[in-house]
Amino acid sequence: MNEKSDNVVWHHATVTRERRQQLNGHRSFVLWFTGLSGSGKSTLAHAVEERLHQMNCRTFVFDGDNVRHGLCSDLGFGEEDRRENIRRIGEMTKLFVEAGVIAMTAFISPFRAERQMVRALFEPGEFIEVYCDCSLETCEQRDVKGLYAKARAGLIPNYTGISSPYEEPESAEIHIRTDRQRLEDSIDTVLNYLQDRQLVG
Repeated sequence: MNEKSDNVVWHHATVTRERRQQLNGHRSFVLWFTGLSGSGKSTLAHAVEERLHQMNCRTFVFDGDNVRHGLCSDLGFGEEDRRENIRRIGEMTKLFVEAGVIAMTAFISPFRAERQMVRALFEPGEFIEVYCDCSLETCEQRDVKGLYAKARAGLIPNYTGISSPYEEPESAEIHIRTDRQRLEDSIDTVLNYLQDRQLVG
């Protein structure tokens, strides 16, 4: 890896985040959806985005699979690569928040240390962890691609929930049992949290 240069300095923009937020009419922050594969992260993130879009909010969803087609296409699924995957997304969401956008991510992000690494990039209240809590049994039942079955057969190494652990959040801002709660109710849970804290109208 190349050495860091001491000649790189941060250039401060004249258009501030506060001015962008004022133009948008809402605060900017990140909703970090985490949970097992099949727990409903992407489904809920996109559904929340749709609701926010209807409220004239500027939003963007970073999906775990999608970013591996471009930004993180050079990364595998070993421990170091998975950490780098989350680091890149954390830095990217920070830029989107700086741009005044509500950034949403749908990543397994199985390790607490990685999630804490991203949280540390933001001011208090800007990083909102949404734990999509779902039983492994239900996640496997939802798995139309058969990835869990392949993992149990030893065909997919380091598969979260089977051969690699998932460390549950200890104090997520939002905790949703996606195997017990309807999607519409889950959306309302997220929106109520945001509205109660005056992050959106």
